[in-house]
Amino acid sequence: MREVEAPMVFDEEYPRVLVVSHTPFSRVSGTALTLSNLFSGWPRDRLAQVHTGNITPTTDVCENFFHFPPRDHYLPIQYYAMRMSGWNGRTPLQQSRPIAAVHAAAENRPALAKIYAQLRATADLSPIRVPPALIEWMRGFRPDVVYSMLGSVRLTRITALAARTCGVPVVPHFTDDWPATLYDNGELFGRADRSVQETVARLIRRVPLGMVISAPMAQEYARRYGVPFSPFANCVDETFFAAPRGTAEQRGTTELVYVGALHLNRWESLRDIGAALDDLAAAGLPVRLTIHAPEQDLTRYAPHFASLARVRLGPSLTSDEVPAALHGADVLVHIESFDEEIRRYTRYSVSTKIPQYLASGRPILGYGPAEVASMHHIQEADAGVIVGTDDTAALVRGLTDLCRDAALRERLARNGTAFARQEHAKENVAARFAATLGSAARSGSTTAGAAGRQLT
Repeated sequence: MREVEAPMVFDEEYPRVLVVSHTPFSRVSGTALTLSNLFSGWPRDRLAQVHTGNITPTTDVCENFFHFPPRDHYLPIQYYAMRMSGWNGRTPLQQSRPIAAVHAAAENRPALAKIYAQLRATADLSPIRVPPALIEWMRGFRPDVVYSMLGSVRLTRITALAARTCGVPVVPHFTDDWPATLYDNGELFGRADRSVQETVARLIRRVPLGMVISAPMAQEYARRYGVPFSPFANCVDETFFAAPRGTAEQRGTTELVYVGALHLNRWESLRDIGAALDDLAAAGLPVRLTIHAPEQDLTRYAPHFASLARVRLGPSLTSDEVPAALHGADVLVHIESFDEEIRRYTRYSVSTKIPQYLASGRPILGYGPAEVASMHHIQEADAGVIVGTDDTAALVRGLTDLCRDAALRERLARNGTAFARQEHAKENVAARFAATLGSAARSGSTTAGAAGRQLT
């Protein structure tokens, strides 16, 4: 065992941060977008990233990367066994042909869903091999603090390894309540859930403070883990605050727009809205819902919307195309699933698109469990109508209020923009984010243990 030399005195405003994640800095997902926005403007020489995903990073935020792909962190016998089963060795194991087939079939077959869950847990809990080149690269960067959004046992262990190797604190950023829900169905006879709790508890020992996605989550996690947590959701730049275009009165039709993924049973809530629009049309309110989702989601879930005359499946959007789509709407739609298991997973989450919605100058229809943080966030901003129960009549009333009352839409839109300026403008959030990481770094370095070749 040897001690790693403590990092040199760091820039008070921008500590040297080692980011550990699956997805690298990019614009390919909500998580990657949030990550890129939070670190926007960080000095390039004070930021580095270890990423496990086989995704090409962008270099507008960070230029120093170490790709730690599955081939390098699974043991050889595991790696070749999984390759023989049809995995390509690059994409996440869940996307291999046999496991993906089980996952797709599991949606309507509980027995297969259990098999998929066991396979996922087995891959997550398996030992990790750490190449010497990664150890050398991390020590060479000499970070002041390690930051990660975590999300699995495997990534939590890699994050802890990075902190031990460099002798620095960790700042975890929890964007959903995966520690409480990832393996809560008894996977691997309960061992998977125990591993989550033990792995997170070990990491928390190196955590002076943490980050979460919402204020309710900050309160719960401070109680649960005994360290302070600060809320940081996605932040938005001036592009989203641009003046909106078009109105329902000019078009003659009220345009509802949804931008986001359809997984986690969100497609079911959107289908409910599409069916409710028939009632509005029968009452003389011309209205249409346009859904912009990832291409794979549009392909997978399109049949569920085929019979809904007032639902249009629009094209998938790049991050640069999102502002125009939001500004072209009369009402923006945010939905969450009423499924009991899913609502536990999303109860503290605030979607990446909520700050974008608020900033865009459009009112929001929120349809999902009233207790989840995303609905609470819209209510706190007084920026939308929330339908918090799985009730068709209540949904029709909420839609009718928004579609009939132009003054209501205007008031909610103004409130949302003002709230976004205060809470989500990039320059404000980025400054607070940097200050929080600086505070964690100033908590002091810790002694690094011997970084072995294998983690269990």
